This record gives sequence, C-alpha cells and structure tokens, in this order.
Amino acid sequence: MEQLNHKVEVIVHVNEGLDKDRRNDISRSLKERGGVYSADFCPSRYHLMLVDYDRNQLSSGDILQHIRNQNIHAQLIGPV
Repeated sequence: MEQLNHKVEVIVHVNEGLDKDRRNDISRSLKERGGVYSADFCPSRYHLMLVDYDRNQLSSGDILQHIRNQNIHAQLIGPV
C-alpha cells in the first residue's frame, strides 16, 4: 500500500511514427526497469505514452532519458 503513495504518471510525446513492434519494444524496456509500474502507448494516439512509476526510485527525467537512449526523439508533456 505504501508503494502507491509514491506512484505518479507522466505523459511522453514521441516525435517519430513508430510501428507496433517498435512501440512494444519501448514499452517492454521501460516495464523491465525497476520502479516502472506500466508504460503504454495510447491506443488511438500512438505518439503519446503514459508511464506510471515510483517517484522515489525514478524521476520523469529518468523516464525521458531511457526513451531517448533508444534513439527516439521525445519530450515530456507533463503529469496526468
């Protein structure tokens, strides 16, 4: 229960048009990172990704950098 108190959600805008496999790869790599609860692209807006994470383990900048490290141009839109 205490873990939920530190859960926040951020929206990331991805500039590239990515195919389904590439989006799945990015989501999977984030989910495998400690502190990330979920990371999914919006079904009708494939350029937006919602990421739930533990703010005690990661920052929104960490999330963004993880995506950028995969040669993806992206920026934070903000918390939900």
